[in-house]
Amino acid sequence: MSSHPYHEQVDIMNTVKLRELMEGLPEYTRIYFRGIEPNTSSRTRIAYAYDLHVFFEYLIQKHPAFQGRQITELPVELLDEVKAVDIENYMEYLKFYHCGDGQAIERVNQERGIIRKIASLKTFYNYFFRKEMIQTNPAALVLLPKQHEKEIVRLDIDEVAILLDQVESGEKLTKRQQEYHEKTKVRDLALITLLLGTGIRVSECIGLNLDDVDFKNAGIHIHRKGGKEVVIYFGDEVEDALRLYMDERSRIFPAEGHEDALFLSLQRKRISVRSVENLVKKYSRTVTTLKTITPHKLRSTYGTNLYRETGDIYLVADVLGHADVNTTKKHYAAMEDSRRRSARNIVRLREKGMGGESV
Repeated sequence: MSSHPYHEQVDIMNTVKLRELMEGLPEYTRIYFRGIEPNTSSRTRIAYAYDLHVFFEYLIQKHPAFQGRQITELPVELLDEVKAVDIENYMEYLKFYHCGDGQAIERVNQERGIIRKIASLKTFYNYFFRKEMIQTNPAALVLLPKQHEKEIVRLDIDEVAILLDQVESGEKLTKRQQEYHEKTKVRDLALITLLLGTGIRVSECIGLNLDDVDFKNAGIHIHRKGGKEVVIYFGDEVEDALRLYMDERSRIFPAEGHEDALFLSLQRKRISVRSVENLVKKYSRTVTTLKTITPHKLRSTYGTNLYRETGDIYLVADVLGHADVNTTKKHYAAMEDSRRRSARNIVRLREKGMGGESV
């Protein structure tokens, strides 16, 4: 599989995982997953498969029409036995439940987790209702719980500078962390500078290959969610950090199958999402303990800075790869309101002279 580009390798692994999950679901769910494939990512379909398994487990435990049956043997017609009130009870169940062998594993869902699981259930019922394989669509009658907006966590301008200083020096790291710092600081600085300077997703970052970096045009070639390929341009600070790392990278002999990867782990393999998350957490803790900084928060930091400098929400949406500009507006609504407030006294209708009289 190493002969395939990284993004294709991910899709292949996800396809294999989805097939494995479908083995534990009713046969008719295969039709559903084939039907939604053109409009969903492989990761989304895996999430839906997990969600459906939880739903069917709940029905077998709680719904009289499903009790005593195996999930894989459930006929599609039984979906008509589910009423809107059953799904509302399921929403309550999702807040805290047990699963796994012997019901030994505890699961807790907060507001966003419940909303996502019910949204996937709505998609599931909508599909079979449109295909006229069921007579009712109870999921359409259920209202999603109100979602409270979370505060957008981002680094302030001074915190960005401190973070990059810490990546270079490592002086606030623990002694054990400092032992590895000398081996990874050039890579870490290039990686974090790239995230902060382009706003790319962590999955897009780890998927970069050596030939995806074009210094002549100051751009990187990335694969967006949904398969779209774009070029994102970087500034001088990102270029300097990347050139320094590329020089070091040229002296590393990668493990077999990882020859093309841009960012390598200490095991000389393509760095993983989890590793990037850990290194961002490690360095950010030396800057702030009040904010939980993840790679996605670095993306938010870039979006904030770009919007602050340009005031162009459509440019921010395009660079971040948001399919809908309303997604961008939602995240940066507070900044838009601040800009509107700053405009209140810019336009003068009448100049005032001495004593407040119009002249």
